[in-house]
Amino acid sequence: MTGSVPDRFLDVRYRVVGSQAEVRKVAEAVCVEQTIEFPLELVTDPMIRDVVVGRIVEILPCPAAGDRRERHDVVIRYSEGVAAGGLPQFLNVVWGNVSLLPGIRVESIDVSATMLATFDGPRFGVEGLRGLLQVDHRPLLATAVKPMGSSVEVLAGLAGEFARAGLDIVKDDHGLADQPWAPQRERVLRSIDAVAAANEATGGRTRFFPSLNVPAGRLLETAHEFADAGAGGFLVLPGLSGFDAMRELASPAGPGLPLMSHPSFLGANVVSADQGLAHGVLFGTLMRLAGADLVVFPHAGGRFSFDIEACRSIRERCAEPLGDLARAFPAPGGGMVPARVPELIDLYGNDVCLLIGGALQRGDIAIQVRALQRGVEAVVGM
Repeated sequence: MTGSVPDRFLDVRYRVVGSQAEVRKVAEAVCVEQTIEFPLELVTDPMIRDVVVGRIVEILPCPAAGDRRERHDVVIRYSEGVAAGGLPQFLNVVWGNVSLLPGIRVESIDVSATMLATFDGPRFGVEGLRGLLQVDHRPLLATAVKPMGSSVEVLAGLAGEFARAGLDIVKDDHGLADQPWAPQRERVLRSIDAVAAANEATGGRTRFFPSLNVPAGRLLETAHEFADAGAGGFLVLPGLSGFDAMRELASPAGPGLPLMSHPSFLGANVVSADQGLAHGVLFGTLMRLAGADLVVFPHAGGRFSFDIEACRSIRERCAEPLGDLARAFPAPGGGMVPARVPELIDLYGNDVCLLIGGALQRGDIAIQVRALQRGVEAVVGM
């Protein structure tokens, strides 16, 4: 990913709707808008004009889409200094004010080695998680406890049942917060205990991931409290808590546990072909930069609108070389069932976390989990 990017630069490829002349005007505006946000004709300092303001590297026509509208790919180069100051400013340069303009979509981000060295990325990644879970080659198997509205006893009981059945990861559903029918602290501590008891009884290594669906001021404190109580990782909602909050959780200041990112609040960034961020950029590149070890997103043919090409691009960006940053596990979900295991493994390979939710509660949980495990065994073995 970084081989063609000169040292100390950031190249962003935007897809822009319009003729070449129209697109060039937009590109020139982006160069200014994403950097100085100031009339260029008033700038007299040559350093600002030559170094700070973005530069157009190339403008290339895109193949005609089904609607026949013209589109062009524009590569704009930003200097390292413009994006300095941490992940918030990096994101601000990539997709700050430009996000307010119609007809522009971020298709790829190429980061120089020196810039990548400022990011730690996933704390564990694919190899680290396999070591923690002692899962050598097969896909990881995960589920979520639900539905919202269930009592503490019911949700903790489900966590224990899933652990006894042998899943690798049992997570809170992302909507579980501090609701009155299942207060967060009691629910999480009971669920941790239930999973620990199941592991002791079976010799398993299931990890319970509480959802960090908490106000910003309590994020790190809550994470450390639950980590001390025996949590095995965390579900994080970067669209709500912030990408830099997830990066902080993955940093040495965090609890030192794996992080699974959830797409809540982020969908509007990817559902338009002509606006927002490409699926692979958001759920691959940016999630890794922000420290996600596992990335949840909806697989094609489930409850949401992602197609196979979008899912393939996420898989590629989760695994492609990105400096020294670890690879992340794609975790496709959104209405998946055990019968789709062969299709999922065919697309994602073995380095995938199969997130099967409500389908595992259709009848006896142990029977449903065993059907999931048999499906994986039939394809790759266990």
